[in-house]
Amino acid sequence: MAGLAHTSMRFIKHLSSPTPDAARAFRRLIAGALTILGGILTSAEPVQARLVQADLARVAAAPLPGARVPLDLVVTDARTGQAKTLGQALGGRAVLLLPVDYTCGNVCDPMLSMAADALAATGLSEEDYALVLVGIDPRDDAAAARRMLHETLGDRAAGIRPLIASEAALASLTGALGYAAVYDPGTDSFAHPAAAMLLTGEGRVARVLSPLALTGRDLRLALTEAGEGQVGGLTDRLALLCYGYDAARGIYTPAVERILTVAGIATVLAIGSLILILLRRTRLRTG
Repeated sequence: MAGLAHTSMRFIKHLSSPTPDAARAFRRLIAGALTILGGILTSAEPVQARLVQADLARVAAAPLPGARVPLDLVVTDARTGQAKTLGQALGGRAVLLLPVDYTCGNVCDPMLSMAADALAATGLSEEDYALVLVGIDPRDDAAAARRMLHETLGDRAAGIRPLIASEAALASLTGALGYAAVYDPGTDSFAHPAAAMLLTGEGRVARVLSPLALTGRDLRLALTEAGEGQVGGLTDRLALLCYGYDAARGIYTPAVERILTVAGIATVLAIGSLILILLRRTRLRTG
């Protein structure tokens, strides 16, 4: 380390006091680089047009009320290479289903990382939920799915179920989810929603959540709701009375009406209890 620091100091000192020969060589290097750059800019072909606003308007994650995923759909487990039904992959539990592009270089990696962090922050047992990925690009293979998991999560990838599916199976699944992505041939990538689908054990879509704005509290409440009373405790179910779901933002937010309702009920119960206590004391004294 000391040798590296000494070498760096010598290099800095040399640059701060260049010799005439070094200065001329440096100027020639800059001139050559500018010449090459100019040639590239003048000879380069026009870049292909990317998606226009009309294309982006088709990108959506808007399942119909009561939407369900096709549990008999055949998918492939990217970890084992085995084919199974989607129902088997979901395992009959509350599931956070995250559609991703396994070779995406944009938001898919942070979406996956944040979803995994939020699940870890819920404090729930891994037996209560599952995080399932499904690739939206039918060209991606199992190796691409495993590589994304390893590079994004490392040791945290344990327990996550990456799935791949054929083009026909993906069309069936995304159609049931109201999930639409648009392929951009200019960049060989997909414009797709940054969204996660929360499914019940029966495959019904309970919520659409934003993985990029997800907290442990939000996800715990959502899983409690998706688990239909089978996930979380009494406190979580009471908290659902005080937190409304903001469909536009994909998170749970305080709902003033519910808070006032709960506060009003609690106040009435407290007053009623106080009256009963006072009545009993009065009877004891008079008796």
